[in-house]
Amino acid sequence: MQEKPASFSIKNWSQDDQPREKLLYKGKATLSDAELVAILIGSGNRGESAVDLCKRILASVDNNLSELGKLSIKQLMEFKGIGEAKAITIAAALELGRRRRGEEALQKKKITSSKSVFELMQPIIGELQHEEFWIIYLNNSNKVILKNQLSKGGITGTLVDVRLVLKQALEVGATGLILAHNHPSGTLKPSEADKQITNKLKVAAESLDIKVLDHLIVTEKAYFSFADEGLI
Repeated sequence: MQEKPASFSIKNWSQDDQPREKLLYKGKATLSDAELVAILIGSGNRGESAVDLCKRILASVDNNLSELGKLSIKQLMEFKGIGEAKAITIAAALELGRRRRGEEALQKKKITSSKSVFELMQPIIGELQHEEFWIIYLNNSNKVILKNQLSKGGITGTLVDVRLVLKQALEVGATGLILAHNHPSGTLKPSEADKQITNKLKVAAESLDIKVLDHLIVTEKAYFSFADEGLI
């Protein structure tokens, strides 16, 4: 009689090897990335444990969680043992992590430098594959009143409506604006269009005693500041 295949479910491991128990008794910091993802999926496939499967998935993105978060549901399902439900669970968990980074940055509230703008906006637009243009509205203490997506475009560019920017600024009582958009290509060099819209917004805002303080081009790991480079 054919033997029943061994189960690779986490619940059948020894207690010392179970990621859930390890987290419970030793703390979450003791778990590897693969073990944390293994908790999400619960089981592997007939040939490998959940942790081994997750190690293989992570290896495919050079063990980079940011890159893992970019994988689509379909791409995750290409790994044997990852069905739709598990793929959705992984994607949802990584999206929560991305949003948490954004909220932590927002809690700083006061903008003190171009770096603080980057820390605020990178979790939101730094990893996108399309271009988005955002406005950060500040009070006279440079504290964030509101951050708002103005437009969303294709990878080649996006449109900016100056009237909408100033209308929103007046509604929230902003005295300062910071512009931010991403370059999915990874280049940090501002285009002529970037320079033109910056100047256009600056001139229009000055007529209402509102200052455009900076314009950041954001990529996954770096940024370009118009203010730092003397372009504003």
